[in-house]
Amino acid sequence: MRMSPPALPRRVAAEFIGTGSLVAVIVGSGIRADSLSQDIGVRLLANAAASAIGLGLLIALIGPLSGAHFNPVVTLSEWWSRRPERGGREALAYIGAQLAGAVAGALLAEAMFGRTPGAWATEPRSALHLLLGEAVATAGLVLVVQGLRHIGRPGLAPVAVAGYIGAAIWFTSSGSFANPAATVGRSLSDSFTGIAPASVPAFAAAQLLGMLLGMALAGVLYGTRGASGEPNPADARRTR
Repeated sequence: MRMSPPALPRRVAAEFIGTGSLVAVIVGSGIRADSLSQDIGVRLLANAAASAIGLGLLIALIGPLSGAHFNPVVTLSEWWSRRPERGGREALAYIGAQLAGAVAGALLAEAMFGRTPGAWATEPRSALHLLLGEAVATAGLVLVVQGLRHIGRPGLAPVAVAGYIGAAIWFTSSGSFANPAATVGRSLSDSFTGIAPASVPAFAAAQLLGMLLGMALAGVLYGTRGASGEPNPADARRTR
């Protein structure tokens, strides 16, 4: 018997807590890595491992409540795919909770390490090659999320999404923020994981571009599905 989803306020609270926890893991592990080694490779490895493990655990824990989006591009791509059955109210509430949670998580991480919360980051990340890397990172994330839904394997999300992000931190030039809310939160941490506020708009634009690319790739690979999740009849005919 399929259980009904929790009420919207509980789902929104889950997105706030999940996004805040994720950003606290990312920023906190970056601050810790800064204090342990000056070797950039060691710091990146520590941050990537902590971020991937934390993300996987949070998806497994919160996924049954809200879907564990923790990310406006995931929310927007999921809303667009299912817009006939979902109004925009839920998407807007999710995105608001994600932004607030990301800020709270960054401030919490700073406070936990005895730093002054709210200090703006000073690391510029506006070079064109970094924006290209961020678009690629976000496109891959959206493709993974959409692909799991299309093949009927959403239960693999904790491993697949966390594994992808862990890999993308290494293989993309931007370090794979792939999340506008987390990008805003990370602008409040002048640490290894920070991003200067002036670079946030360009990063967010690259992420939105990546979202569109990821959705387009999912459409090419898997075709389109209706709101019920059933394949589009036209796609089914083309595979016969």
